[in-house]
Amino acid sequence: MGRITVRRPVLRLSTAGTRGRRPDTLAVEEPLEIRVGGRPLTITMRTPGDDFDLVAGFLAAEGVVAGPEDIAAMRYCADTLEQNTLDVVLAAGVRPPDTLLTRAFTTTSACGVCGKASVEALRDDRPYDVAADPLTLTPRLLAGLPDRLREAQRVFDRTGGLHAAGLFSAAGELVALREDVGRHNAVDKVVGHALRQGRLPLAGHVLVVSGRASFELTQKAMQAGIPVLAAVSAPSSLAVELAEDAGMTLVGFLRGETMNVYTGAHRITV
Repeated sequence: MGRITVRRPVLRLSTAGTRGRRPDTLAVEEPLEIRVGGRPLTITMRTPGDDFDLVAGFLAAEGVVAGPEDIAAMRYCADTLEQNTLDVVLAAGVRPPDTLLTRAFTTTSACGVCGKASVEALRDDRPYDVAADPLTLTPRLLAGLPDRLREAQRVFDRTGGLHAAGLFSAAGELVALREDVGRHNAVDKVVGHALRQGRLPLAGHVLVVSGRASFELTQKAMQAGIPVLAAVSAPSSLAVELAEDAGMTLVGFLRGETMNVYTGAHRITV
């Protein structure tokens, strides 16, 4: 695994006229090439670490795998420098859609809808009945989750430059947390971690993200069977539409004592 942080010198200035040089800690961003059966599939910009979780979560979001039994092996490629190329061997009988294999694509750490032909294709791709999930939560429990997420962000404390995704139980217990320069990568790492443990679908769980709730993050939560997505910032209009279509609960501006419930308000009990 590559370095998660690096130290770089910076010139620190102030409006009072002071200036000085000091070292600063930065979050690492490096490419990861994902191959399936030796064939290049995509390159994503990510923070090194939990790469197997990242790839498993990415493949789950793309509808390629549904559980650990669908992945025969994952390994770093010995013919490449460092550990920035990972090859996935799928189980017998499991293969990516032809449309996915016929085009390699690049995603950035701020990627939008990656690799999908259309929004409608994403809306129709629902392996789990999220709408039927009976999970209910109190506003007080939800309000406490961002602080628990922040307390567990070890690399953010050193860099201030990483997004986080945290999976919580119905009782508010932190099940898994991952950090990355990309919001979508952090979510993929959390989902991939659960998939590799055979825990999908993630019924009765809450996914909390440190930034905004995009359409893409909503889709990834839906694909993993997560009924509640909560963000400390704003959702997009398309995220709200997808959450409503899927029967998910989408919460935004989860800060302090207040929050906005955009869809699925029946799960929030006062």
